[in-house]
Amino acid sequence: MVSVKNVALIQNEPYTPGLSREYVAQKFGIALNEIAKLGSAENPLGPSPKAAAAVEKARAKIDLYPDWTSQALRAAIATKYGFDPECVVCGAGETEVISSIIRTYAQAGDPVLMYEPCFPIYHMFAENEGRVPVYVPMGADFSFVIDKYIAKLKEAGPKIAFLTNPHSPTGRFMEERDIRAICEATGKETLIVLDEAYIHFTQTQGSMHLLREFSNLIALRTFSKAFGLAGLRLGFGIAANKDLITPLLNIKPTWNLGHMQVEGGIAAIADDEHVNKTVDMIVEMRAYVTKQMFGLNRVRMVPGSRSNFFLIELTDPRLDSTAAFEELLKRGVIVKDGSVSFRGLGKRYLRCDVSQKVHMDRLVRALKEIDANGAG
Repeated sequence: MVSVKNVALIQNEPYTPGLSREYVAQKFGIALNEIAKLGSAENPLGPSPKAAAAVEKARAKIDLYPDWTSQALRAAIATKYGFDPECVVCGAGETEVISSIIRTYAQAGDPVLMYEPCFPIYHMFAENEGRVPVYVPMGADFSFVIDKYIAKLKEAGPKIAFLTNPHSPTGRFMEERDIRAICEATGKETLIVLDEAYIHFTQTQGSMHLLREFSNLIALRTFSKAFGLAGLRLGFGIAANKDLITPLLNIKPTWNLGHMQVEGGIAAIADDEHVNKTVDMIVEMRAYVTKQMFGLNRVRMVPGSRSNFFLIELTDPRLDSTAAFEELLKRGVIVKDGSVSFRGLGKRYLRCDVSQKVHMDRLVRALKEIDANGAG
């Protein structure tokens, strides 16, 4: 038996996912259909219907090994965005691509740059394999403070620098001029990773076109959000410089995507109707819940989100994020406790999804009850 002392990975902390409806229903005796699941940034409209049909059809091939590079899906992605298939790598979720990037482009002891707070997978994967996260604190109401990021970039000389647009967990949108400024300030020895997992909800095309200008830039996207395929586990990385992608293809698990993932992804990326319907609903409900939360005394929405989630700040010092999280659970609302889910966010914030009106109304009712009940 292998001794725990011989484990190579430095396992500091696990990822904390959003709770399930089933857990809350069992613990608090609330009907499943009455629970607002607002902690995982899932698509409230469900999967792309075309993708669901393609997945069902692909079941006939589950006895067969898939193509090890997912060539058909890479070709569909490349055609969609105007790149060569050799410039695309696919993973079992965007998180797998992030893992491959960290393993490929940073060695043990190398610095990896990111904002604080950030998507926790960045620092968790880095720390667990002996890389060193370097943080840039965000400014007032989580502004990006680009000058500080560039200064730290030059000071630390990281092997990898993560940018998330829109940012998680805040939803803040980084203007293209700022992305360009960071890329221009970066030496060739640093790989810039532009994570656009939530870009659809900004109603922009994103900044993938910058890949053609910067040979050390790679963009990441996911099928889990606008496409509604979170349970299928599918994401990709793309670069204009295919030399960035080839090592990632070599290091990834050999058969990391099965037939159902590949066929589902091919169908989803062509289903603009489903994506547009999802984005329109999210944008409408984002504006709606902003208005509904206005005037609360103990909590406020942090302004500026362009994503399918937003931050709730607890302005009453008698409330902390864990207490508020539990109070919301008792009322059938699942969010994320910032102190548990995001390093550097502290005890004053919750991250909450934008969803259908019935769930937004349930959230607002619960917040109003907490707002009116003193210390909860």
